Formats: sequence, C-alpha cells, structure tokens
Amino acid sequence: MTTDPVRGIFTNRTLNLRSIKAIGYDMDYTLIHYRTDDLERRAYEITRERLAATGWPVADLVFDPTSVVRGLAVDLELGNLVKATRFGYVIRASHGTRMLAYDEVRSAYSGTLIDLSENRYEFMNTLYSLSEGNLFAQLVDLYDGGRLPGVRSYYEIAEAVTTALDRTHVDSTLKAEIHAEPARYVVPDPEVVRALLDQQHAGKHLMLITNADWEFADKMMQLAFDPYLPGETTWRQLFPTVIVSSGKPGFFSHDHHFYRVVDEENALLRPHRGPLEDGSVYYGGNATILEESLGLSGDEILYVGDHLFGDVHVSKSMFRWRTALILRELEAELRAVVGFQDNEETITALMAEKGELERRRAQRRLAVLRHEHATSEDEVDVAELEEEWATLQSLIVALDDEIAPLARASGQLGNPNWGPIMRAGNDKSLFARQVERYADVYTSRASNFLMETPFAFLRAPRGTLPHD
Repeated sequence: MTTDPVRGIFTNRTLNLRSIKAIGYDMDYTLIHYRTDDLERRAYEITRERLAATGWPVADLVFDPTSVVRGLAVDLELGNLVKATRFGYVIRASHGTRMLAYDEVRSAYSGTLIDLSENRYEFMNTLYSLSEGNLFAQLVDLYDGGRLPGVRSYYEIAEAVTTALDRTHVDSTLKAEIHAEPARYVVPDPEVVRALLDQQHAGKHLMLITNADWEFADKMMQLAFDPYLPGETTWRQLFPTVIVSSGKPGFFSHDHHFYRVVDEENALLRPHRGPLEDGSVYYGGNATILEESLGLSGDEILYVGDHLFGDVHVSKSMFRWRTALILRELEAELRAVVGFQDNEETITALMAEKGELERRRAQRRLAVLRHEHATSEDEVDVAELEEEWATLQSLIVALDDEIAPLARASGQLGNPNWGPIMRAGNDKSLFARQVERYADVYTSRASNFLMETPFAFLRAPRGTLPHD
C-alpha cells in the first residue's frame, strides 16, 4: 500500500497500539462503506414514502446531497441548521433550506452559544444524519408555508422525521435492497481485510460490535470480507467475538442481558449467563460483561466506529476505552485542501500584508488623536497623516477585494454551503472540538491502519498556542 497523506491516522491523544489487546469494530460506515449519496437518497425516499402514507404532503420532495453535512446542529426551536465554532458561536445557518445572510445569522444568534447538552439542539453525528437533516429542512419550508396543518412546532417535525427514518433503518426494506444490489450501494475495500489480518496475526482479539441484526450483519460481512480472505477462511474466523443488535449507545451505559444466537440460520435466541465464548454470536448485552469475559478493561481496548456519540463518546466516557473515529468524507475534503494549497498560501501572504497596513493605519489615527487632545509633544502634520491614512485605507480595500474571492473559495471546500466539516472560518468547528474530546485518533477508513503497523506508537503532535 502506497503512502497517501490524506489516508493517514490523525492523532489527538498518543496511542500505543502495542498495549492494545482487543479491537472492536462497528460495521456500517466503519468496516463496510457505502456510496453515501445513493444510500442516503434511498433512505430519504423510503422515509418520505412513510410520511406520505400518513398524510404529509411530501411526494414532490427530492433528496439534495449537498444541502447538509455531518457536524451541523439542528436548532429545533428556530427550525435552523447551524454550523458553529468550537466555542459555540454560529458562523453559518440555514432556515429550512434557505441559507441565512450574515446579518440574519447575527440577529438570530448574537447572544446564543450552541450548547449540545440543551434539548433545543440535535447534533448530526453520523452520515446517516444526511437524509434526516435534508428532510427536516425541507419540511421546515412546508411548515412555514402553511402546508403542514396540525403540526405545531419544529420539534414535532424533527420527531416525525426521526421516527420514520428509524423505521426505515430497522425494517427489512432498505437492507434487502442493499443486499440485492451491493454494487449500487457498497464500496469494496479489500485493504480493510489485510489490515485486520495484520491485527489478528499480531495477537489482537478482534470484535464486531454492531447495532445491525444478525441476518443483515452476516450477509454484509460475507460480502465484504470472505472474497478477500485466504483459502477457506471466513469472516467468522477473523472475529472471535460477534455482538449484533448491540443497542449502542445503551450497550455502554446500561446492563442489558446477553442472548446467544443458538440457531444462526433462523436467528433463534437463548438467554445467556456468564462469560462470552469465542466463536459464538451474541445479541444485545453490555460492555461490562464483555470486559469481564475478555479479562481486559479501559485502555487495553480500542473501539473503532463512525458515530461520534454512539461509538466514540460513550465508550470513552463510560469505560475509558481508546477510541478511533471513522470520517469517510475527510478523505475528499483533504484532497480538496491539498489542491487549494497554493491559494491558501496566497491568502496567508495577503493577510500578513493587510495586517501590516492595518497596523500602520492605526498608528496614523492614534497620532492624530494625540495631537487633537494635546497628549503628545511631537510636532505632527495632521493633513499629511490624514492623507497617509486615506492611502493606507485604499490599499486595504484593494487587498480585501483580492482576498474575498479566495476566502470564499476556501470556505466552500468540502461543501459549497457549509465548508469543511472540521473548520468554522479560521477556527475549529464544534464538530472538530467533539472529535478532539472523544476520539483518540481519527481517519477516513478502517483500512488506513495499513498505513501503520499493529505495533505503532501513534504520537499526538505538540499542541500550539497563540504565543508559540
């Protein structure tokens, strides 16, 4: 595998893979990647049909994959989608599908910081949020236009969308379509098999811990792994521990009982007590029993998933597991950043020039003020200072005209409306702050572990401060 910088493993907190004894993986969007636009479009369409069947006037709505990105917050009080900095300041927002102008954003959020602990906000944690956020925004438009009689708030819209979308992902309709047309939905990645084989041969205990049911998980893992495994090996031999319908995040926060799948062909269950046994398939359960069965705990276990809350936040907060977050869209975003590098260097140079001009302009202004208030003994030519001030001002305006289109293009990398998921203007985004807090490492796909070895010491870069 060739070294590709956009497929690196990016480290928030130093992670010694030599000390990791067990590695757990989520399945969807972690071990198995989907063609996001196609899958989320189909999820959107099925959910739209469910809403239409209950009388919602949604038949003409169409999925727009560019309208939302992961990491936005849904403001259930105002019916807005918002992008905030790590400190909670909103820098971009849409009301329904309409992007708000700067003055509108300032008016709506000038005294408000986005606090994800408030019930007012829902955070778009995962790629599954794309269809949900898209449909919510379009229904806000209908509600504002008086086309949703009986609906009393944006909260009700969000609840209806979430309920219908949850059913879409739980029942068999979408799952059957995925399995029937894998080429349409699934992105093959033989390298992930190589990466996990390396980990197995290095003595890591591999675990599949997924919310998918057994039938779907087995079919998808056969599809994604078995063709690329050596000889007669199957995916089951790669994962001695398999837990389906795990109910994350409840798997980490509750003491649900385990059930054993005693008839894998018919998915028959039997209550299970005691330690888990290698080679069996388990349903539900909880992380406490899993740790006891492994004889491991805390930082001896690494969990890899795509859901910032259900996979990474809870496993880190409740059990202090080491965590890796999969951000598939990061890969394309980083390629766009690399392609924009020359322009970014131009922006940096122009901003440095502008900063110097602004400093000189401020000095002229202060000299005039000191003269006016007789606080300076220096002899000054006020007319000359004012002329210099005006010249500097015109140079700054000219620089602004040069910087503005480059800055707009920089802010559209990744998405024309929302920009990069990890940045909010010159600051880190609120999403990036959550990633920093809960993900020890993050990367675009699980197969990127091939970029390192199972014995690697992943060191976090030295943190920078404004005075560095």
